Amino acid sequence: MAKRPRYANNLPQKTLNQPINLFEYEALAPQYLSPMALDYYASGAWDEVTLRDNRAAFEQIKLRPRMLVDVSQRDLSTQILDQFFPIPILVAPMAFQCLANPEGELATARAAAEVGAIMVLSTMSTKPLEAVALAGKQSQQKQEATSHIQNPSWFQLYVHRDRTLTRRLVERAEAAGFSALCLTVDAPVLGCRERDRRNQFTLPVGMELANLATMTGLEIPKTAGESGLLSYFAQQIDPTLTWRDLEWLQSITTLPVLVKGILRGDDALKALDHGAKGIIVSNHGGRQLDSAIASIDALPEVVAAVGNHLPVLIDGGIRRGTDVLKALALGASAVLVGRPVLWGLAVAGVAGVRHVLQLLRDELDIAMALSGCTKVKDIDRSLVKIKD
Repeated sequence: MAKRPRYANNLPQKTLNQPINLFEYEALAPQYLSPMALDYYASGAWDEVTLRDNRAAFEQIKLRPRMLVDVSQRDLSTQILDQFFPIPILVAPMAFQCLANPEGELATARAAAEVGAIMVLSTMSTKPLEAVALAGKQSQQKQEATSHIQNPSWFQLYVHRDRTLTRRLVERAEAAGFSALCLTVDAPVLGCRERDRRNQFTLPVGMELANLATMTGLEIPKTAGESGLLSYFAQQIDPTLTWRDLEWLQSITTLPVLVKGILRGDDALKALDHGAKGIIVSNHGGRQLDSAIASIDALPEVVAAVGNHLPVLIDGGIRRGTDVLKALALGASAVLVGRPVLWGLAVAGVAGVRHVLQLLRDELDIAMALSGCTKVKDIDRSLVKIKD
C-alpha cells in the first residue's frame, strides 16, 4: 500500500492545488484516510439510496432571485435559542474524528470557533468534551468578530441504557459550558452500514470513546464478521426511548434540548408538546433507515407543523452556499454540515476545517447577494421553486 500523506495542518496559499470547493476536499480526502476510516465516514445504510437522495434533492430545488436590491452590505448573522450566530451554519455531530487527524475534535472546535460556526460535539468523540469545549472557547476568544459569543459549542447526546451514565454526561456538558443539548432520536438501533460490516469496523489501538473512557465495558468491541459499532449500539444504547424520556432529560438540565432526527410533521408536534426547544430535521446522513426521505424534502412539512413555535435546523447533503440558501428559504433557522468538515480535517487539520467553513460561508454570502437578500431574515419561501 502506498504511504499516505502526513497531516499538513496548513493549506498552500494561492496555488493550483488548493481546493476551491467542498467537492474537491472530498476528492482529496481518500489520500489521507485509511480505507476503514474512509468507508466509515463516507458510507450510508444498505444500498445508500438516502445518502444519494440527500444530495440529489437539493439539486431539484431552483432559485427565484430578486433584482435591483441594494446588496452592497450583507449580514449573515442570526439568533437561535437567544444565542447569537455569526453565520447560520453549525458543524454536525460526528464521531471518531481522530480517525481523520490526531487532533480530532479539538481541531474542529478551534476551526469552527475561528469562523463563527457553532460546533455540535458527538457523545462518541475521541477527545474529552471538557477539552473540546475549552479549545473552542480559547480559539473563539482570539477572534474579534466572534469574541462576544459565550458558548461556541452544543453537545449531542445518545441515551445509554445506564441512565446514571447519561445523567453524568449531561452534567459534564453543562459544567463545561456547552449551551444546548441535541438528543438524537433516530438511532434506537444502528443502521446496517455494509461497508463497516465488511471492514469489521473498530477503533485503532490507542483510540477510545473519550467521554466514556472511565467506564468499563464501554469500548467499541472487535466483533468477528460484524461492525464493532453495531455491537456497541446493541449493548449500550437504549432502544426503549420514548417521548417521556425527552421530559426526563429536560428535568435534569437547565440547557435547552433540541430533538435531532425528525422527518415528519406529527413527530415535530410531539417534540413541541413534550417541551423540546428546537428540532433538527435529519436522516442521520443516510446512515440509519435507507430509503428514508431526504432531509430537505422533509423540511417544509416540519416547518409547517411547528410554525414559529420552535427553531428548525437541518442537516444532510449540504455542499454549497446555495444549498444553505435553499434550506433557509424553506424555513430552516440554520444548517448543520457533516462530512465536508471531516474531509477538510483529513486533508489539512485545523486549516482544512476552517477553509471548508469559510468556503461555505463565502458561497452563502454571494448567493444572498445574487438573490437580493441583505440579511438572513430576507430569505423566504418566495426564493425557491420545487419541481413537482
